[in-house]
Amino acid sequence: MALTARTRRVGNVAIVDLNGKITLGENTGILRDELRSLLAQGTKNIVLNMAHVGYVDSAGLGELVGAYTTATNQGGAVKLLNIQGKMKDLMQVTKLYTIFVAFDDEKKAVESFGAGASA
Repeated sequence: MALTARTRRVGNVAIVDLNGKITLGENTGILRDELRSLLAQGTKNIVLNMAHVGYVDSAGLGELVGAYTTATNQGGAVKLLNIQGKMKDLMQVTKLYTIFVAFDDEKKAVESFGAGASA
């Protein structure tokens, strides 16, 4: 299943609704391009909604870490929302929970960016 990424705004936060698999090849490119586009537009607060991501391979994990690093280096932040099943296990096994801030509630994810986020 090809990955799709649809971005919507809540205040000054971009929420990227992902649907599909984050795997080696075109799918990781879709995620990378979406994030680079947001950062190029000056968007610093990004939430990746993982509710409909069924599978992430090692390349997908690498892409998530790359997104985090790129955003951080440009003064932004990437946070995760609605991590599902095996992805939760993978985040624990790889210790990525120590890097990513993750939420189960969209409102809390948006509010975590502070004042002006939930306009």
